[in-house]
Amino acid sequence: MSDESRRPSVPPFPPGYRASGLLLHVTSLPSRYGVGDVGPGALEWVDRLRETGQTWWQALPLGPTGYGDSPYQPQSSFAGNELLISPDWLIEDGLLRASDLETRVFSATTVDYDAVIPFKGRVLETAWANFRAGMRPDMRDALAAFCTDHAHWLEDYALFRALKARYGGRHYLEWPTELVARVPAALVQARRDLTDQIDRIRFAQFLLFRQAERLKARARTNGVRLIGDLPFFVSPDSSDLWANPELFLLDAHHRPRVVAGVPPDYFSADGQLWGNPVYDWDALRGTGYRWCIDRVRALLAHVDAIRLDHFRGFAAAWHVPAGASTARSGQWVPGPGAAFFSAVHRELGGLPFIAEDLGLITPDVHALRDQFHLPGTRVLQFAFDGHPDNPHLPDNHSANTVVYTGTHDNPTTRGWYEELPDGQRQEFRRYLERHGAEGGEPASALIRLAWSSVAALAMAPLQDVLNLGREARMNVPGRAGANWRWRCTGEMLSASAFDWLRELTRTSHRGGAPA
Repeated sequence: MSDESRRPSVPPFPPGYRASGLLLHVTSLPSRYGVGDVGPGALEWVDRLRETGQTWWQALPLGPTGYGDSPYQPQSSFAGNELLISPDWLIEDGLLRASDLETRVFSATTVDYDAVIPFKGRVLETAWANFRAGMRPDMRDALAAFCTDHAHWLEDYALFRALKARYGGRHYLEWPTELVARVPAALVQARRDLTDQIDRIRFAQFLLFRQAERLKARARTNGVRLIGDLPFFVSPDSSDLWANPELFLLDAHHRPRVVAGVPPDYFSADGQLWGNPVYDWDALRGTGYRWCIDRVRALLAHVDAIRLDHFRGFAAAWHVPAGASTARSGQWVPGPGAAFFSAVHRELGGLPFIAEDLGLITPDVHALRDQFHLPGTRVLQFAFDGHPDNPHLPDNHSANTVVYTGTHDNPTTRGWYEELPDGQRQEFRRYLERHGAEGGEPASALIRLAWSSVAALAMAPLQDVLNLGREARMNVPGRAGANWRWRCTGEMLSASAFDWLRELTRTSHRGGAPA
């Protein structure tokens, strides 16, 4: 029996399970091409995780990004981001010559999307031209099989992207009316007119999936499991919405009748207006949640477990009338609840989910999470407000939980501590003293607290392991632009910081198996 077959199927986590891992988005990996990819740099990262005793790697959503380069606003729930394709592996596969790559010098610490996107586009155009000219004819059958196997989403996605290019990247609602409404004759004509562009887009997805399979195989060989991230909502400008309008609350012109957000709270008097279209759960229920289950299955082809972003939306979501200037006029509308998770369990035979149960959480959210034994989420940066019943305090953790020092939406722990109000800073230091964990940098202290927690899985962003400051923050919620750009360098990944993490993981008994 292989080690893989002996390993428990998690999550949910079995009694006594203790493991740890790191949070790092693929785009943040070292690469000489301006953005991290699933190629050699990702393999080296998996090797580093294994050497450090880590058994989990969590990344952000992997879909094709659109507005603001946000991985949480992908143009498809099924497709992958072409920026993640490794040029080195295209050369290795004989689809590119080294001489095909233009000489460019990119920043090693920041993703310059304005430079990287056209560069990667030219790389893929060259690989496509070489393939059409006869390079790697042995791949043709595999490409055809890929297109057949993924036709249920690939055909609409490829046409969507080709049409966006034809119409200058404009929102799909600004296309000709017959295309917005998906009049069959108009779609047939568009496919005929854009055949080469559609084929190139399908080819790029084939390449990315092929490379992603190689990465996942390396992770399994190293005993590293992968956590993917599934946004709850879809982007308002996506092939998901364009191809499946009957599954969303839209008007006769395919515009959202209501949009997503969160209500006013202590942090925002007007709430937050996200603008995503919301689901027609009655319509989805009538299909047995087929599209939703396909969405989950698509991500599980690449990862071992899924973080369910905005988990509370499965219990109830905040619906705001379209056109409202703030989220104040919204209301809570029930989500699919237990019926959805029961349907997924019947279809997949398990629920390999982590519930992101942060924010304004009500008892019905906890009840839904616990009904299906889903691990919840705790973030140590939220723990030190002086309230002994704060669920993020390690004293209040439960075993079937994933604890983070911080997430992609938080400052780095070093940056967090530097900006922490005096009262909370003192509370943090008092807590460390009471638990014999005082001394050292705040980032390493928070990691030690996470690793010593009873939570089954402890996670930290790489930035905290390296004790980086505010310059390494990945995202500032609500800030337009300048997000999702941070990258690490090869030198950072050889830093001595990993030595103490390896020892901490050993002494914390976080080897990834039940005790």
